Amino acid sequence: MTEFRIDKRQARRTFSRAAGSYDAHAVLQHEIADRLLERLDYVKLRPRRILDLGCGTGRASAALLRRYPGAEVVALDFALPMLAQARRRGRWLRRPRAVCGDMDCLPLAAQCFDLVFSSAAIQWSADPAGAIREMHRVLRPGGLLMFTSFGPDTLRELRIAWAEVDGAVHAHDFIDMHDYGDMLVAAGLADPVMDVERLTLTYADARGLLRDLKAIGANNAAAGRARGLTGPARLRAFERAYERFRDAEGRLPASYEVIYGHAWGAEQRREGEAVLVSPEVLRRR
Repeated sequence: MTEFRIDKRQARRTFSRAAGSYDAHAVLQHEIADRLLERLDYVKLRPRRILDLGCGTGRASAALLRRYPGAEVVALDFALPMLAQARRRGRWLRRPRAVCGDMDCLPLAAQCFDLVFSSAAIQWSADPAGAIREMHRVLRPGGLLMFTSFGPDTLRELRIAWAEVDGAVHAHDFIDMHDYGDMLVAAGLADPVMDVERLTLTYADARGLLRDLKAIGANNAAAGRARGLTGPARLRAFERAYERFRDAEGRLPASYEVIYGHAWGAEQRREGEAVLVSPEVLRRR
């Protein structure tokens, strides 16, 4: 499996700065979340409590509130300004309960959610296998985990273009679909199912892609990234290298390998696996 190292503090800073611009630029992330929500149409589930893990601005949290009118939705993110957006979703008496926390060590009780929903978030974990164990820990036996992430072919063109400019790390090393499947099995989840699809965004120029990534907070937060600003000469060299991918219609592609996964909470937990970390899921204010 590819080594996957994220500077969590840097990721939190970039997402916090992007809270106000995220929804206007997160076209792909919204589409992926909508497709994951549509998969719930084929699942017989009446959840009483739902966790939207890595909720961002809470768009999916609001959709889950509408889909399951009787359920309580907990929106969790590690960036407080994102949560400020999320907690305004829904109606006055029907809003998600916002929790600032880290998916690698959830501040939540064991076995308290019937559905854990996480779209385009786990790639920001510093320990994805540990994050999946945490998801299983808070999932009730028989509950459902559904998530999306990105695979190794994501931003392939960007990687190739930067590799022609310098040897620095300019993008994350995303995890393969099969490795995610292995993590689900290792965590003790039941009946895991994985699949993948490939989506492409197109741009008039390479800077448009960089602007979008910055606006949604998806800046380079790899632990091995180069520190300091990218100079104008290197940026121009990157743009020239990216030109090789311009298509017949004159657009520059940005490829995304989108991974979908779901699994069920095991009916029987291994001894010591379900550990209570707080006496309640949350205390009502």
